[in-house]
Amino acid sequence: MPGQRKRKRQRRGEVQRTTARFAPDAGHWEVLFETQDESEWRDHIHRLRATDTQIDWTAIRIDTFCGRLVQPTTYRLSLFVPTPEPDPVRDSSTN
Repeated sequence: MPGQRKRKRQRRGEVQRTTARFAPDAGHWEVLFETQDESEWRDHIHRLRATDTQIDWTAIRIDTFCGRLVQPTTYRLSLFVPTPEPDPVRDSSTN
């Protein structure tokens, strides 16, 4: 199929960039909201999308922990918080 090799290469590059962006040494995941009620979960997400314009939705992780007989299903919304870069001015003044 024409162009398939190019699309595969582009996808591979996107995956590598995403992996580097969310690497463990690049930051951590901070839980914004967690519930076991699906309707409350959906309402919260809709409210956040409508009101909070400062959230980077490409750095959001949505987890659904499937429950079994012992535990109910849990819904979690997490935001990736990057590690702050060291300030070169502050670091040079401490020497």
